[in-house]
Amino acid sequence: MAIIKHKEQRVGVFIDAQNLYHSARNLYKARVNFGAVLKEAVAGRKLVRAIAYVITTEAGDEKNFFEALTKLGIETKTKNLQIFRSGEKKADWDVGLTVDVMRMANRLDSVVICSGDGDFIPLVEYLQNYAGVQVEVASFGKSTSMQLKEAADDFIDFSENPKKFLIGNGRH
Repeated sequence: MAIIKHKEQRVGVFIDAQNLYHSARNLYKARVNFGAVLKEAVAGRKLVRAIAYVITTEAGDEKNFFEALTKLGIETKTKNLQIFRSGEKKADWDVGLTVDVMRMANRLDSVVICSGDGDFIPLVEYLQNYAGVQVEVASFGKSTSMQLKEAADDFIDFSENPKKFLIGNGRH
């Protein structure tokens, strides 16, 4: 996929933090370097907004993580972890991320979705066909939906150089 990226492009970066977190943990036993993720996603272009969609737990251990994201220039949108009577836990930002992207699409030339979740395929197709924006997906290729990779105008695979996108003692 050959797409054009130039410094005048207005870019929005939308980060599914849980998806990247679980991919990094499961594939590499490491944490995500969100600073490197943002830099790669922006690629020298004009950043309009960067938003990470994150989950808060009852323990509230995430405060330092949220502050670190803010220092990087990434806004955080938080949602509480839902725990059902059955003990099942649910933390899903797909609709919130989708609505934000659709709301901002007319002010962007390129949308970067940092997630490997195939649920975003209809959003990618909408953005390409109706909003006229370039859509890039950035995530760990080993845990990314093949259909999502194919739907995007460009796919940035963090698995090609995992050390660049990870923090901690991951096995690379």
